[in-house]
Amino acid sequence: MTDHQAEKPNSNGRGPGVDRDAELVTAVIQGDTHAFDQLVRRHERRIYRVAIAITGNEADAEEALQDTFFKAFRGLGDFRGASRFTTWLTRIAINEALLRRRSRKSSVSLDHPGISAEALLPKPLASWYADPEKRYAHVELQRIVNEAILQLPDIYRAVFVLRDVEALSIAETAEALNLKVPAVKSRLLRARLMMRDRLSQHLALPATLTSEVIP
Repeated sequence: MTDHQAEKPNSNGRGPGVDRDAELVTAVIQGDTHAFDQLVRRHERRIYRVAIAITGNEADAEEALQDTFFKAFRGLGDFRGASRFTTWLTRIAINEALLRRRSRKSSVSLDHPGISAEALLPKPLASWYADPEKRYAHVELQRIVNEAILQLPDIYRAVFVLRDVEALSIAETAEALNLKVPAVKSRLLRARLMMRDRLSQHLALPATLTSEVIP
């Protein structure tokens, strides 16, 4: 298993990379284990962010990450392509993360930012800017946004992370979380409003955000 910080060609599995997933899945089923390593590199950052958004704990997120890919490897032969590979993999990750959250007797509440905000950041961080002040401003903005995400209640955080951070569609988010589309839209709207309220303390946000239409 590679470290979740490793590089990958397409961090969210969307766009032209989707067909590449199908090619790699076929190769793995035919016995090419190296192809599975490529799948891991392509999706591990996103899966880690999803896991930590649900567990609120870095150690649990790491375990969920490892077990997600272990179960995916063992169950890949049962993947029929009814949904995108990234959706199928995300559903496994959500189940693994929920399992660890429920089994942790004294778990940190997902309503409280008990982990570092940097935990949700793709790693390694963006390359150094020529202007140190711009670099600092960029990192500070990421910190503020990630802390706001960590403060979302769990039922809203998972929807927000999948839709607005990982850029899954409404339908894909609903499928991954086993929710109805109207429920996803309702939770997403609430999450966006809470994010607006929290970020407005630090940023000058346009008033039009309150009336944004969810696609």
